[in-house]
Amino acid sequence: MSLGTLRVLPLGGMGEIGKNMTVFEYDGRIVVVDVGLRFPTADMLGIDLVLPDFSYLRERAQDIEGFVITHGHEDHLGALPWVMRELGPDARAAPVYGGPLTMAMGRSKLDEHRLKDVRLEDLEPGRELELGPFVVELVHMTHSIPDACAVVLSCELGTSLISGDYKFDQTPVDGEPADVARLAELGRDGVLLLCGDSTNADRAGWSPSESGVGPQLEEVFSRCEGRIVVTSFASNIHRVQQVIDAALALGRKVSLVGRSMRKNVNIGSQLGHIEVPDGLLVQPREIDDFPDHKVVVISTGSQGEPLSALRRMAHNDHRQVTLRPHDTIVFSATPIPGNERAVNETIDRLYQIGCEVITTRDAPVHASGHGYQEEIKLMLNLLRPRYVMPVHGDVKRIHLHAQLAEATGVDPTDIFRGENGLPLEIDEQGARFGERQQSGMIFVDGVDIGDPADVALRDRRMLSADGIFIVVATISGQDGASVAAPEVIFRGVPFLDEADGLVEEIRDVVEGSLAQAAKEQMREIDLVQQLLHDDLAAFVYERLRRRPMVLPVVVEV
Repeated sequence: MSLGTLRVLPLGGMGEIGKNMTVFEYDGRIVVVDVGLRFPTADMLGIDLVLPDFSYLRERAQDIEGFVITHGHEDHLGALPWVMRELGPDARAAPVYGGPLTMAMGRSKLDEHRLKDVRLEDLEPGRELELGPFVVELVHMTHSIPDACAVVLSCELGTSLISGDYKFDQTPVDGEPADVARLAELGRDGVLLLCGDSTNADRAGWSPSESGVGPQLEEVFSRCEGRIVVTSFASNIHRVQQVIDAALALGRKVSLVGRSMRKNVNIGSQLGHIEVPDGLLVQPREIDDFPDHKVVVISTGSQGEPLSALRRMAHNDHRQVTLRPHDTIVFSATPIPGNERAVNETIDRLYQIGCEVITTRDAPVHASGHGYQEEIKLMLNLLRPRYVMPVHGDVKRIHLHAQLAEATGVDPTDIFRGENGLPLEIDEQGARFGERQQSGMIFVDGVDIGDPADVALRDRRMLSADGIFIVVATISGQDGASVAAPEVIFRGVPFLDEADGLVEEIRDVVEGSLAQAAKEQMREIDLVQQLLHDDLAAFVYERLRRRPMVLPVVVEV
């Protein structure tokens, strides 16, 4: 009997950093690995979050056997509430699996969206689980968050492994290095496909150990005379632990600022991943009750996120923490590619206040959670996969990962540089790319989601660039003639002061258009407004060489 075809369809995480989501399909059944998101770029005005386009799963929701999450970072877990809400009861009937911390973070997100009917189940590394035609297993890895795992999916055709985010840290903070023995065992038994993390494929050598950050933080703290604010990923529980340890050693109190920071530390404490001595934590409102040299604040905002605690502090807009000159701000993180501009803007604001700012350029206060080139090569050599499809990286990093695979002996024809929406199909005859599926981005604005071609976003870009003209015209219900002087309102139109008499000229254009409409006996309000729009837009562009939004309003009396 011939075997079927394994389809591996990336819906996010290819050619970009973030919104990781991969569909594994065999014998008509589906397992989804990760449901991530990413944060908007500067041109995505008013957009809060960016999700992968999971339209492919809308029509296949009843075929989903389960979701498996590699770890609790937003770029792998953050889209879970929206995916479950949009895919409906069929998808919510499929269980979600991951490590205990990952599932606790997932439950917290679902609770915020009042999604109580999703089944989340802890899956310990090494335990095998049948999901339709797949046997699924997690392999413990090290990353910048506990419970990070690679996902093994075995079917009749062979074994696939998607690495998740990982590094080979030999001295991790929790004393649990990656399960190299299990990876080697899988390699010995034969791995059909490796989908490996490409995030640091451009960095030579080995990544530094997370346990080396703690002593560096303590050394930096020891030189600070005023208050210290440390910003890091809220989910980097090991980093938070090391900041707490450094503060404790120097006799400083610790305050957690930022909702996600408080929430994740609480979850981590309940699961035993973080230990906070009694009496060490103080509320943000109590910070001013202690001398400056006795306080450390741990805050969200390492990526310059618009609504984060540090960003609000930098703009003097935080209700409980007001930054002062001589405060020291420690960025215990590096900007995710694409976030550099927002981070630099935040740093500039901090310098304007008079703060001292310490980044990874000034001291080794951060260790990446992603393996460098030698660790990627080690993964390739441990697994010795037949086929390799680099994932989780922009085009450059995927290309570099492919070169590393070739250097370790993988045949270049067996290395697939994929794209979102381009499925890799593997059968007994070999591997090849299949027919492209819909992929892309879905935007979250508040709690609503929409297509990136949404007219609202296009309007926001137009408003931000060239402003808006609103013209209110009043016409007679009998003959359509103008019965009052048109009212012209404008907001955000650049260089309007240089256009002397423009408002009067616009009124003349409106009167002319209304006279033309009346002459042609144009009685439909919509048609009159369209005529006004076209005439005004052409006139304003002729005078200003800009294209503001033109909004005509016609009132019939």
